[in-house]
Amino acid sequence: MNATRATIDLNCDLGEGAERDEQLMQLVSSANICCGVHAGSHDLMAATVRLAMRHGVAVGAHPGHMDREHFGRRELPISPADCAAVVAAQIAAVARVAGGSLHHVKLHGGLYHQVGRDPALAQAMVELLAARWPRIVVYAESGSNLAMAARAAGLVVAEEAFIDRRYLADGTLVPRSSSGAMIDDPVEAAAQAVRLAVDGVVGTCAGGEIRVAADTLCIHGDGSRAVEIATAAREALAAVGIAIQPASCGSRVRSS
Repeated sequence: MNATRATIDLNCDLGEGAERDEQLMQLVSSANICCGVHAGSHDLMAATVRLAMRHGVAVGAHPGHMDREHFGRRELPISPADCAAVVAAQIAAVARVAGGSLHHVKLHGGLYHQVGRDPALAQAMVELLAARWPRIVVYAESGSNLAMAARAAGLVVAEEAFIDRRYLADGTLVPRSSSGAMIDDPVEAAAQAVRLAVDGVVGTCAGGEIRVAADTLCIHGDGSRAVEIATAAREALAAVGIAIQPASCGSRVRSS
Protein backbone atom coordinates (compact mmCIF):
# COMPACT_ATOMS: atom_id res chain seq x y z
CA MET A 1 0.00 0.00 0.00
CA ASN A 2 1.50 3.35 -0.99
CA ALA A 3 -1.31 5.75 -0.07
CA THR A 4 -3.22 6.60 3.05
CA ARG A 5 -6.75 7.72 2.40
CA ALA A 6 -9.94 8.05 4.39
CA THR A 7 -12.28 9.03 1.55
CA ILE A 8 -12.70 8.95 -2.20
CA ASP A 9 -15.30 10.36 -4.56
CA LEU A 10 -17.56 8.06 -6.57
CA ASN A 11 -18.97 9.92 -9.57
CA CYS A 12 -21.55 8.92 -12.14
CA ASP A 13 -22.79 10.33 -15.45
CA LEU A 14 -26.52 10.96 -14.96
CA GLY A 15 -29.43 12.79 -16.58
CA GLU A 16 -28.86 10.97 -19.86
CA GLY A 17 -32.19 9.16 -19.90
CA ALA A 18 -30.96 5.78 -18.66
CA GLU A 19 -33.86 5.53 -16.15
CA ARG A 20 -31.81 4.40 -13.16
CA ASP A 21 -30.80 7.82 -11.84
CA GLU A 22 -32.89 7.53 -8.68
CA GLN A 23 -31.11 4.32 -7.65
CA LEU A 24 -27.64 5.55 -8.56
CA MET A 25 -28.13 8.87 -6.79
CA GLN A 26 -28.35 6.95 -3.52
CA LEU A 27 -25.01 5.23 -4.15
CA VAL A 28 -22.66 7.92 -5.50
CA SER A 29 -21.23 11.14 -4.09
CA SER A 30 -21.01 13.19 -7.30
CA ALA A 31 -23.34 13.45 -10.29
CA ASN A 32 -22.09 14.57 -13.70
CA ILE A 33 -25.36 15.87 -15.09
CA CYS A 34 -25.94 15.87 -18.84
CA CYS A 35 -26.68 19.39 -20.04
CA GLY A 36 -29.33 18.27 -22.55
CA VAL A 37 -26.95 18.40 -25.52
CA HIS A 38 -25.42 14.96 -26.14
CA ALA A 39 -28.51 13.27 -24.62
CA GLY A 40 -31.48 14.00 -22.37
CA SER A 41 -33.23 17.36 -22.37
CA HIS A 42 -33.28 20.62 -20.47
CA ASP A 43 -36.19 19.41 -18.35
CA LEU A 44 -34.40 16.15 -17.51
CA MET A 45 -31.27 18.10 -16.63
CA ALA A 46 -33.20 20.34 -14.25
CA ALA A 47 -34.96 17.38 -12.65
CA THR A 48 -31.65 15.54 -12.20
CA VAL A 49 -30.03 18.58 -10.57
CA ARG A 50 -32.92 18.76 -8.10
CA LEU A 51 -32.68 15.01 -7.46
CA ALA A 52 -28.97 15.30 -6.69
CA MET A 53 -29.58 18.19 -4.32
CA ARG A 54 -32.28 16.22 -2.47
CA HIS A 55 -29.86 13.34 -1.96
CA GLY A 56 -26.92 15.55 -0.94
CA VAL A 57 -24.95 14.53 -4.03
CA ALA A 58 -22.47 17.03 -5.50
CA VAL A 59 -23.85 18.61 -8.67
CA GLY A 60 -21.60 18.73 -11.71
CA ALA A 61 -22.10 19.92 -15.29
CA HIS A 62 -21.33 17.29 -17.95
CA PRO A 63 -20.81 19.17 -21.25
CA GLY A 64 -20.36 17.26 -24.49
CA HIS A 65 -20.51 17.51 -28.25
CA MET A 66 -23.89 18.16 -29.87
CA ASP A 67 -23.96 14.71 -31.44
CA ARG A 68 -27.00 12.93 -30.10
CA GLU A 69 -26.86 10.23 -32.78
CA HIS A 70 -23.59 8.97 -31.30
CA PHE A 71 -24.30 9.95 -27.67
CA GLY A 72 -21.53 12.54 -27.84
CA ARG A 73 -18.88 9.83 -27.88
CA ARG A 74 -17.32 10.73 -31.24
CA GLU A 75 -14.40 13.13 -31.39
CA LEU A 76 -15.42 16.03 -33.65
CA PRO A 77 -13.30 18.88 -35.05
CA ILE A 78 -13.48 21.90 -32.75
CA SER A 79 -11.40 25.04 -32.28
CA PRO A 80 -10.27 26.27 -28.86
CA ALA A 81 -12.66 29.24 -29.08
CA ASP A 82 -15.61 27.03 -30.03
CA CYS A 83 -14.68 24.54 -27.32
CA ALA A 84 -14.82 27.28 -24.69
CA ALA A 85 -18.15 28.54 -26.04
CA VAL A 86 -19.71 25.06 -26.08
CA VAL A 87 -18.56 24.31 -22.54
CA ALA A 88 -19.60 27.73 -21.22
CA ALA A 89 -23.15 27.44 -22.55
CA GLN A 90 -23.64 24.00 -21.04
CA ILE A 91 -22.17 24.83 -17.63
CA ALA A 92 -24.33 27.96 -17.52
CA ALA A 93 -27.46 25.89 -18.19
CA VAL A 94 -26.74 23.69 -15.16
CA ALA A 95 -25.67 26.65 -13.04
CA ARG A 96 -29.01 28.40 -13.63
CA VAL A 97 -30.72 25.48 -11.90
CA ALA A 98 -28.07 24.54 -9.34
CA GLY A 99 -27.06 28.04 -8.29
CA GLY A 100 -24.48 27.93 -5.51
CA SER A 101 -24.70 24.14 -5.39
CA LEU A 102 -22.73 23.75 -8.64
CA HIS A 103 -19.67 21.79 -7.50
CA HIS A 104 -17.75 20.53 -10.52
CA VAL A 105 -17.47 20.16 -14.26
CA LYS A 106 -16.57 16.98 -16.10
CA LEU A 107 -16.52 16.82 -19.88
CA HIS A 108 -18.27 13.99 -21.69
CA GLY A 109 -17.23 11.43 -24.25
CA GLY A 110 -15.34 12.63 -27.30
CA LEU A 111 -14.93 16.13 -25.92
CA TYR A 112 -13.47 14.73 -22.68
CA HIS A 113 -10.75 12.88 -24.55
CA GLN A 114 -10.00 15.71 -26.98
CA VAL A 115 -9.57 18.34 -24.27
CA GLY A 116 -7.59 15.92 -22.13
CA ARG A 117 -5.16 15.29 -24.98
CA ASP A 118 -4.93 18.67 -26.79
CA PRO A 119 -3.03 21.42 -24.91
CA ALA A 120 -4.73 24.23 -26.85
CA LEU A 121 -8.22 22.95 -26.08
CA ALA A 122 -7.27 22.36 -22.46
CA GLN A 123 -5.92 25.90 -22.13
CA ALA A 124 -9.09 27.39 -23.64
CA MET A 125 -11.24 25.53 -21.13
CA VAL A 126 -9.00 26.50 -18.21
CA GLU A 127 -9.11 30.17 -19.17
CA LEU A 128 -12.91 30.00 -19.38
CA LEU A 129 -13.23 28.37 -15.97
CA ALA A 130 -10.74 30.70 -14.31
CA ALA A 131 -12.67 33.70 -15.61
CA ARG A 132 -16.25 32.56 -14.96
CA TRP A 133 -16.23 29.67 -12.47
CA PRO A 134 -12.94 29.90 -10.57
CA ARG A 135 -14.23 27.90 -7.58
CA ILE A 136 -15.50 24.94 -9.59
CA VAL A 137 -13.72 21.59 -9.19
CA VAL A 138 -12.34 20.32 -12.51
CA TYR A 139 -12.80 16.57 -12.95
CA ALA A 140 -10.15 15.51 -15.48
CA GLU A 141 -8.63 12.27 -16.65
CA SER A 142 -5.64 11.34 -14.52
CA GLY A 143 -2.42 12.77 -15.95
CA SER A 144 -4.17 14.60 -18.78
CA ASN A 145 -3.29 17.98 -20.29
CA LEU A 146 -6.49 19.36 -18.78
CA ALA A 147 -5.52 18.23 -15.27
CA MET A 148 -2.07 19.79 -15.59
CA ALA A 149 -3.29 23.06 -17.13
CA ALA A 150 -6.08 23.50 -14.60
CA ARG A 151 -3.76 22.87 -11.67
CA ALA A 152 -1.17 25.30 -13.10
CA ALA A 153 -3.90 27.96 -13.27
CA GLY A 154 -4.74 27.49 -9.60
CA LEU A 155 -8.02 25.64 -10.14
CA VAL A 156 -9.02 22.73 -7.92
CA VAL A 157 -8.53 19.47 -9.83
CA ALA A 158 -9.91 16.01 -9.13
CA GLU A 159 -8.02 13.47 -11.20
CA GLU A 160 -10.31 10.74 -12.44
CA ALA A 161 -10.02 7.02 -13.09
CA PHE A 162 -12.64 4.56 -14.29
CA ILE A 163 -13.81 1.42 -12.55
CA ASP A 164 -16.03 0.15 -15.38
CA ARG A 165 -13.47 0.56 -18.20
CA ARG A 166 -10.33 -1.40 -19.02
CA TYR A 167 -6.95 0.26 -19.57
CA LEU A 168 -4.18 -0.08 -22.15
CA ALA A 169 -0.52 -0.18 -21.17
CA ASP A 170 -0.06 3.48 -22.15
CA GLY A 171 -2.66 4.58 -19.58
CA THR A 172 -5.45 5.26 -22.07
CA LEU A 173 -8.80 3.51 -22.02
CA VAL A 174 -9.50 0.56 -24.29
CA PRO A 175 -11.61 2.06 -27.13
CA ARG A 176 -15.29 1.31 -26.85
CA SER A 177 -15.14 -0.17 -30.35
CA SER A 178 -12.85 -2.94 -29.04
CA SER A 179 -14.02 -6.12 -27.38
CA GLY A 180 -13.68 -6.02 -23.61
CA ALA A 181 -13.56 -2.23 -23.30
CA MET A 182 -16.22 -2.23 -20.59
CA ILE A 183 -16.21 -4.01 -17.24
CA ASP A 184 -19.68 -5.41 -16.62
CA ASP A 185 -18.83 -7.68 -13.70
CA PRO A 186 -19.49 -5.85 -10.40
CA VAL A 187 -16.87 -7.92 -8.58
CA GLU A 188 -14.16 -7.00 -11.10
CA ALA A 189 -15.19 -3.35 -11.08
CA ALA A 190 -15.15 -3.23 -7.27
CA ALA A 191 -11.69 -4.81 -7.19
CA GLN A 192 -10.46 -2.20 -9.66
CA ALA A 193 -11.93 0.55 -7.48
CA VAL A 194 -10.03 -0.72 -4.44
CA ARG A 195 -6.72 -1.07 -6.32
CA LEU A 196 -7.06 2.50 -7.62
CA ALA A 197 -8.05 3.95 -4.26
CA VAL A 198 -5.58 2.06 -2.08
CA ASP A 199 -2.55 1.41 -4.28
CA GLY A 200 -2.97 3.95 -7.10
CA VAL A 201 -2.60 1.28 -9.77
CA VAL A 202 -4.79 -0.41 -12.36
CA GLY A 203 -4.33 -3.60 -14.32
CA THR A 204 -3.95 -3.43 -18.09
CA CYS A 205 -5.17 -5.64 -20.92
CA ALA A 206 -1.56 -6.63 -21.54
CA GLY A 207 -1.43 -8.24 -18.11
CA GLY A 208 0.69 -5.64 -16.36
CA GLU A 209 -0.25 -2.70 -14.20
CA ILE A 210 0.26 1.05 -14.37
CA ARG A 211 0.14 3.87 -11.86
CA VAL A 212 -2.99 6.05 -12.03
CA ALA A 213 -3.61 8.86 -9.55
CA ALA A 214 -7.29 9.06 -8.62
CA ASP A 215 -9.26 11.51 -6.52
CA THR A 216 -12.55 10.39 -8.08
CA LEU A 217 -13.74 7.10 -9.53
CA CYS A 218 -16.23 7.05 -12.39
CA ILE A 219 -19.16 4.75 -13.14
CA HIS A 220 -21.07 5.24 -16.40
CA GLY A 221 -24.75 5.62 -15.55
CA ASP A 222 -25.89 4.20 -18.87
CA GLY A 223 -24.22 0.85 -18.20
CA SER A 224 -26.64 -2.04 -17.89
CA ARG A 225 -25.17 -3.05 -14.49
CA ALA A 226 -24.34 0.43 -13.19
CA VAL A 227 -26.39 0.00 -10.01
CA GLU A 228 -24.76 -3.33 -9.18
CA ILE A 229 -21.30 -1.91 -9.89
CA ALA A 230 -21.90 1.14 -7.69
CA THR A 231 -23.20 -1.06 -4.86
CA ALA A 232 -20.26 -3.46 -5.08
CA ALA A 233 -17.73 -0.61 -5.23
CA ARG A 234 -19.19 1.09 -2.16
CA GLU A 235 -19.12 -2.16 -0.20
CA ALA A 236 -15.57 -3.02 -1.26
CA LEU A 237 -14.24 0.45 -0.44
CA ALA A 238 -16.00 0.44 2.94
CA ALA A 239 -14.40 -2.93 3.70
CA VAL A 240 -10.95 -1.33 3.46
CA GLY A 241 -12.01 1.71 5.50
CA ILE A 242 -12.59 4.20 2.68
CA ALA A 243 -15.71 6.37 2.85
CA ILE A 244 -17.43 7.91 -0.17
CA GLN A 245 -17.61 11.70 -0.35
CA PRO A 246 -17.34 14.40 -3.06
CA ALA A 247 -13.89 15.34 -4.32
CA SER A 248 -12.27 18.48 -3.04
CA CYS A 249 -8.83 20.00 -2.72
CA GLY A 250 -6.57 17.65 -0.79
CA SER A 251 -8.83 14.60 -1.06
CA ARG A 252 -5.84 12.40 -1.85
CA VAL A 253 -3.10 12.15 0.79
CA ARG A 254 0.03 10.30 -0.24
CA SER A 255 2.48 8.84 2.20
CA SER A 256 6.12 9.80 1.93
